[in-house]
Amino acid sequence: MVWALVSGSDPEDGSLPLTALRVITILGLVTVEVAFVCVWRLVTMVRRGTVFSHAAFRYVDLIIGAIVAAALVWFTVTIVNAPGQRDDPGVTLIMGGIGLAILGVALIVFVLRMLLAQAVARDVEAAQLKAELDEVI
Repeated sequence: MVWALVSGSDPEDGSLPLTALRVITILGLVTVEVAFVCVWRLVTMVRRGTVFSHAAFRYVDLIIGAIVAAALVWFTVTIVNAPGQRDDPGVTLIMGGIGLAILGVALIVFVLRMLLAQAVARDVEAAQLKAELDEVI
């Protein structure tokens, strides 16, 4: 695979669409990089104790976008690979199922984002109640 990407030609039989393969590989790596950086930033916010803020939503939204983009890249791989799988279409179906599973991960992260929104709302409400209590006392 590395040889095919570097040299520009398939060492076996020349059947790989190398331009598409290069673009798909680069886009896949970009989605992984974006997700890793966003998780790293969220972990940093957890260590600082600032994860329950509106700034965390930006990173969670980027993670969701990266996962959806990875699913789209996977579906593209499936489409590029499908003509070579005419004798065994089960492989294409399995690859499509993997793409749906990736989208399922994005859905789970979206649900976790909603839980984060509720936690931020509760944190803001608790801060307001604490401020009111401090005024009374």
